Amino acid sequence: MAIAGIDDVLRTTRAVRRRLDLDRPVPHEVILECVELAEQAPTGGNQPSRRWLVVTDADLKRSIADIYRRAAGDSMIAAADALAGTGGDRERTMASAAHLARHLQDVPALVIVVIHGLHDGSGRPGLFDSVIQSAWSFCLALRARGLGTTWTTAWLSHQDEVAELLGVPDGVTQVVMLPVAYTVGDDFRPAPRRPARQITWLNGWGLTVERAPASTRPVMADGPGVTVEADIDAPPERVWLVVADLDAPASFSREFLGAEWLDEPGPGARFVGRNRLGEREWEAECRVVEWAPGRRFSWHVGDPAAPGARWSFELEPLVSGATRLRFSVGLGPGPSGLTAAIKADPGAEADIVARRCTWHRRNMTATVEGIKSLAESPSPTG
Repeated sequence: MAIAGIDDVLRTTRAVRRRLDLDRPVPHEVILECVELAEQAPTGGNQPSRRWLVVTDADLKRSIADIYRRAAGDSMIAAADALAGTGGDRERTMASAAHLARHLQDVPALVIVVIHGLHDGSGRPGLFDSVIQSAWSFCLALRARGLGTTWTTAWLSHQDEVAELLGVPDGVTQVVMLPVAYTVGDDFRPAPRRPARQITWLNGWGLTVERAPASTRPVMADGPGVTVEADIDAPPERVWLVVADLDAPASFSREFLGAEWLDEPGPGARFVGRNRLGEREWEAECRVVEWAPGRRFSWHVGDPAAPGARWSFELEPLVSGATRLRFSVGLGPGPSGLTAAIKADPGAEADIVARRCTWHRRNMTATVEGIKSLAESPSPTG
């Protein structure tokens, strides 16, 4: 297979709204070609139950656009107007959504993917999980032919009106609507996303490796680490008040006892952390490597050139106004308390690393939950 071409389609299939060509017709045969390809996707129980409604009639499109705007589009337009001129990703996202809401009736074709059956909440295969992969294959087939679309579901709160308009019978579930048009230009680029190693867990939730392990059980050379995340019902600036307080995690961790700044907080600043594990107590000097208020606080433990551990708090703003807090650690590459234990029993390195990661995950989870509690309280600093 021509892997480069396939990969290019996969990495550049974007949600297209403002760059849909509203004036160029889309031949029905092209849509049928894409449906033929999409129908090769797996389906629960091998039941051929998907159906594809292609709407090109101007009056029907206008009626669907009116339903869409009443369901969600009008609020998107209002949000875009309120955010205009503020800058940032949310302004761009809402402006794009508002553009589609205003012009949905002008898109050459609206494709609604449905399936026979009603979901009973049991999780049994055969409904949504038999449509989503097929609809996405349709999106990829469009991209390969110079067309674009975007995944829309906001209208589903008014799907009964769409069903009546189009004659969709009872017992059929509408899953997604895909506005289809040729694109204006073809210079779509990959979207900014986290590297795979940061969001891929190996043999347990939150367990990461920086390099592919030689066996199923990571050792220090593989760059093992732990990540814990939580969604906090508070804006990033409020969560930051807790994250930037060095002593806050000491209230929740069973190892970390607190810390003191040696310099004014900021990039390159130093602080000393105090720790206890069993009968052993120790201090470690740390250096801040990233300090972006409201966004990121990262530090290295020990030698800056070869830290024994690399820690980070990341604050990601969510569309809802909440914050996703990500707390992560990477072990090594420099010496740490693990070094002596591994040196004493090299054959048990994988076990030693696994135990340390499990312990970190337990303390980090308690820390994140504690930060969440503080940030969501009336007084975020306690």
